[in-house]
Amino acid sequence: MCLTFFRKPGGQIDEQLVVRKALKKSDGSTCHVIMDFATRTVEKCVVEGQKINKTFDELVEYYRKVYPSLVTQLERDAPISLKAQQDKKKKF
Repeated sequence: MCLTFFRKPGGQIDEQLVVRKALKKSDGSTCHVIMDFATRTVEKCVVEGQKINKTFDELVEYYRKVYPSLVTQLERDAPISLKAQQDKKKKF
């Protein structure tokens, strides 16, 4: 799950959310928050230029309030997706 924050002219912060199976090269530099639900890790968490030290579980609880159905779906489907990727690699 990748989040990018934008400050509007009035000072309000807007956020854009994208869910990807694999990160793009540009995500590391353009996204502010990157969470990997398959490995349950925080790859990046920077807000207004400041690195925020939050655990995966802390961020999940916050984003569960904002995006409840999406977080539930990611928690359910990401481990299945990871296992399928690992099984596919074992075959080769």
